[in-house]
Amino acid sequence: MSASIGQTQVGRNFSLRYGFDIPLAGRPAAGIEALPGGPRVAVMPAEIAEMKARVRIAVGDRVKRGTPLVADKRNPAFRLCAPAAGRVISVELGPRRVVERIVIERESDEAEDFGTAGRSIESLSREELLGVLQASGLLTLIEQRPYGTIANPQAKPKSIFVNAMATAPFSVDAGVALFGRVAEFHAGLRALGRLTDGPVHLVAPASGVLPEAIATIGSLARLHTVLGPHPAGNTSVHIHHIDPIRPGDVVWAVKAADVAAIGTLLLSGRFPPERVVALGGPAVADGKARHYRVPWGCSLADLLTGRILEDARVIAGDVLSGAAVPRDGYLPLRATSITVIPEDRSRHLLAWANPFATGVSASRLFLSSWRRPKPQVLGTNRHGAVRAMIVTGLYDRFLPMRVRLDFLIRAILARDWEEAVQLGLLEIVPEDVALAAYACPSKMDLVGIVREGLRLAAAEGI
Repeated sequence: MSASIGQTQVGRNFSLRYGFDIPLAGRPAAGIEALPGGPRVAVMPAEIAEMKARVRIAVGDRVKRGTPLVADKRNPAFRLCAPAAGRVISVELGPRRVVERIVIERESDEAEDFGTAGRSIESLSREELLGVLQASGLLTLIEQRPYGTIANPQAKPKSIFVNAMATAPFSVDAGVALFGRVAEFHAGLRALGRLTDGPVHLVAPASGVLPEAIATIGSLARLHTVLGPHPAGNTSVHIHHIDPIRPGDVVWAVKAADVAAIGTLLLSGRFPPERVVALGGPAVADGKARHYRVPWGCSLADLLTGRILEDARVIAGDVLSGAAVPRDGYLPLRATSITVIPEDRSRHLLAWANPFATGVSASRLFLSSWRRPKPQVLGTNRHGAVRAMIVTGLYDRFLPMRVRLDFLIRAILARDWEEAVQLGLLEIVPEDVALAAYACPSKMDLVGIVREGLRLAAAEGI
């Protein structure tokens, strides 16, 4: 296969020093277990902040996999589709009649045809590819920088970044997710190449053996390798060191596993039926932390029942930047990992002032942190209350970018957008400050501050 797509374009290979790998217990095993899923799946339009959804179906309607359920009022071509065939049993509305959830009772495996099966990727124009991605809803898998929003089909990115080395705790392993999906992954890369006049950058870890799907990309993308602790795997870090964003630039970013999903759509002409999700964390039962192949939008109860402890918090995404979700909810559209940690309400003698404590410390406060870290059971306890912010330069040790986080956070809180942009606001997204928030002695919600800052900056048209 590599001979038919040219010689691999080798890009940059670099090592990063700043960051920290949290020694969290419950790492998912490398194998994949297929779960058939329960009788119901759901789509949650409310999770797509950029979308104003208009419902296109009614309770009782029968739909196929890929049937449009809602369309964006501002861009009717952009839709969210049914992840399975069956009967619509509920349309749940929230405040101001926002469409929160559409639940489907599965009945068959019928699927809509998007008309791309049997056609070569090269024969599809950029407009046709974007039309299929919008009609299927898979455009939501492509993120646009700056601001970290869904890709705007009217924008033309100067480059596209494919992330195959997420370093956040228990993110889905690209090597596992792409196993046996070489053709689909390469088809997705070909499609991305049609969406930009610039290069497609594929970033993989420098350590270990590259998965077959990545090692055989040939000329489909420019391969870069990175070595370093988290957040070395964040896309913002890759963009910063490989192809920095300048004023007026647009860059698109997508996970490697999602590239394979796009490739599946284009090769089969049908909405992909399943995706791989990593289930991990210290509150996962012994032997149950692994990768699972599940239906899109599956019930979390089907995934979690019998696999997690009772008094635990379920997080969609990684433990640093993910969002808490109810265990009786459904798998979010863009989630590729579920992390489960214990609800920790315990109090400790002397707390941080006890030098003999065995906790994890990013600043090496405890004597135990000077030894090689072992996986530990870490819970929801913040170990302290919110305090006044003190500019110490500590945050910069947890982001390997030329961004002064202390001053950037102050500028965002002061709504000084000119200074915030100069300090690098448009180069980051909320996940990039999650590790700094973990280490923050003031217990500040840096992720929420940056998220709100980006939202307001976008609203101001900066």
